[in-house]
Amino acid sequence: MTIGRFLHLLLGGTYFHFSGKMSVEKQKKFLTVAPFKCVWREELRFKEAGRGCVSFEAFAQNDVTLVFREQVGSQHYHYKMDNNPNYTIIFGSHRNRRLKIEASGKTVVDVAGVGLCSSAFQSYWISIYDGLISIGKGKYPFQNLVFEWHDSEPNFNVQYIGLSSWDKHVGYRNISILHMPSHHNALWSHIDYKDYEGEDDEDDGLENVNDNLGKWGLLNFLENWDLADVLFEVGTERKVIPAHKVILSSTGDFSLGSTDQNVIELPSTSYPVLHAFLEFIYIGRTQIVEWQLGPLQELSLQFKVIALVKQCEEIMDRFRKNKKLFDSGKKVEIINLSSQVRQFGIFPCEVRLDVGKLKHFLATGEHSDIKIHIEDHGLVMQSHKLILSLWSAPFAKMFTNGMVESSSSDIYLKDVPAEAFWVMIQFMYSGVLEMDITEMGPILIPLLLLADQFGVFYLQRECCKRVTECLSEDIVCTILQAVSSIQSYKLLEETCKRNFAMHFDYCTTASTEFVLLDEATFREILLHADMTVTSEEKVLDAILLWCMQACKVFGWATVDDLLISSTPEQIFGERFQSIFLLLPFVRFPLMPLFLLEKLEDSRLSNQIPMFGDLVKEAIQYSGGIKMPEVSQNIRFQHRHSSYKELQYICDGDKNGVIYFAGTSYGEHAWVNPVLSKKITLTASSPASRYTDSKTLVSRTYQATSFAGPRIEDGHSSAWWMVDIGHDHQLMCNYYTLRQDGSSTYIRSWAFQGSVDGKNWTNLRVHNDDQTICRSGQFASWPVIGPMALLPFRFFRVILTGPASGDANVWNLCICFIELYGYFI
Repeated sequence: MTIGRFLHLLLGGTYFHFSGKMSVEKQKKFLTVAPFKCVWREELRFKEAGRGCVSFEAFAQNDVTLVFREQVGSQHYHYKMDNNPNYTIIFGSHRNRRLKIEASGKTVVDVAGVGLCSSAFQSYWISIYDGLISIGKGKYPFQNLVFEWHDSEPNFNVQYIGLSSWDKHVGYRNISILHMPSHHNALWSHIDYKDYEGEDDEDDGLENVNDNLGKWGLLNFLENWDLADVLFEVGTERKVIPAHKVILSSTGDFSLGSTDQNVIELPSTSYPVLHAFLEFIYIGRTQIVEWQLGPLQELSLQFKVIALVKQCEEIMDRFRKNKKLFDSGKKVEIINLSSQVRQFGIFPCEVRLDVGKLKHFLATGEHSDIKIHIEDHGLVMQSHKLILSLWSAPFAKMFTNGMVESSSSDIYLKDVPAEAFWVMIQFMYSGVLEMDITEMGPILIPLLLLADQFGVFYLQRECCKRVTECLSEDIVCTILQAVSSIQSYKLLEETCKRNFAMHFDYCTTASTEFVLLDEATFREILLHADMTVTSEEKVLDAILLWCMQACKVFGWATVDDLLISSTPEQIFGERFQSIFLLLPFVRFPLMPLFLLEKLEDSRLSNQIPMFGDLVKEAIQYSGGIKMPEVSQNIRFQHRHSSYKELQYICDGDKNGVIYFAGTSYGEHAWVNPVLSKKITLTASSPASRYTDSKTLVSRTYQATSFAGPRIEDGHSSAWWMVDIGHDHQLMCNYYTLRQDGSSTYIRSWAFQGSVDGKNWTNLRVHNDDQTICRSGQFASWPVIGPMALLPFRFFRVILTGPASGDANVWNLCICFIELYGYFI
């Protein structure tokens, strides 16, 4: 089978069934799944549990659904009734509006406008790798990624794939299962087609497929004069074959580094043997007739290509033991299976090259054929045109399309950040981004932009992965500004928009950086399904700030005061028209009546007619006046995610989060939330008579209650930690403690929040705080500033210095804790 035809088959084109005589039979059928059904087949399974990729074509009006389970489902199975562990992925959910992912029946992803269905056959692919679910569209697996989600508690056992539907028929065809090794580039050799095939595509696209494959790896440069810097002269006819020093020297010893020799003469070697030799080096596999194995082995020994030497020896040894294994005159296939040379992690070819040698060549400039100069930095590195061309289409065109750089040994770059460029080049030589997110901080955005500029797809993926793993509210606006106009970063852009929407209060209050976002991006955030905000007043304030392009944070009342001496046109300037587009996204009917009445009397209402109309409409709604088509109007609907306000009233009140959890979140009479397992509370010291977690939330005074010290990071500390539950978060703006009966009073401590219980953020730091000064005393403190707008699951009080008293000064002696704020 030719490479082009193989790739065409792999990517979902014409399907051929090869019989023993290699006859060809086209298959023209597809699988139809009836409403509320699911089709299971034993062969629709990953080769390795928890790891695999399925590509397929489907047509439907909505709800193309795939289920991934540990076992095959029953004949009458439907995913809505499944209580067993599974992942369910739905394209075109909600009448072809959304993409959904469910984990064991619980919705974990629900995004609008992604992965929608088509009334014609459309190509999709889904990969699962240890809980990382990647979803894409198109015939090419691992390209055109549209969404990615990582399960924090992954199911490593899902293996069987069910093809399902909702309320309409769904057609499936060209279903293929790919094995998922640790590196995607090895997938091409693991295709495993199933019987559900559709009508074939025309063969006129075959040539382009061949071209793409050639440009993708070293195959394109095999015996190619492009970028060649060494020649072989073979046989008595002295046939000239071009090659590349950097590739040859990374796989063997060609003694090219210490001499100017650019021609290697091999008068006793035939061209077929040299061709097989180079093919093995460049693409990792070759074929040769049995009687040429000896000369091939000798050539491999001459240049110390050890992997090929061993393969020749093993094949010749098998042939000597059993000549029937080989038919005389037929070719023997040789594949590079060496494990002695580490393969690139995500290099754009499957060839096993020595990473250490390539990194050495970059560091020393050995075998280099290009010097790279950057404006204001001079010469920054000596590199190799071939390596750069393998990764980057712009570099490949620069070096091979007759541009001045094709014949020059120097290139000069402008407006390129030198440090980020050096990191990108290092990635090209190792296939690994050898920096953690903290080191990448200053160059992260430049590196993202460089990866796009030079088309380094795998670096883009790696940067996006690093960013999404460590994405914080402090950098989300910066990233959005950089990538919002770049098509290849749409997935990262959507992730940032979701993060912004989920932390709207913080992102619009901690700074005014969000006003630099373009209107389309800001609008999509305001409309995001995961928009989470403590009040609609915050949305109104953010819109006014954005339209003013404000340089400091303030509320609508300040804007109202500015209207005393200015007009709306003057205040909002070039964004004045945006006011009329964005104000309808404020859900005024959800505001309290007293606030609406203030807004009705404001200058904003008087000078911006639309503003006044929206406020009046909301007041009528609050007064019980029936509004037309309210159910269809977004302004009257509660947001998908909204916080419950649990605000501090007085010490020891019943308005806090822990008390609320004790009532099963308002459903039942109060029960100690530790006993009902609504709250988990732990201490730095082991549980004992005086270190009892349920006591701290029992609301009963305890004479002796403390967390003892432990050594952490070389320091002595004591803490109490509250976990409000996996499904809950709190924007904490107040907390209360109560001293036990002892006289060991805390003086220096920190109140902290955490998302994962490992990495902590200081919400309030106390240094020599003298507030608590008697036994049994309550004390409460506000949490102010931007940190009060970040949601956390875990909270703790931790000593940072010794307590007062003469003994046990590292004991944290409290018998009560309560938290307040916005709870979800």
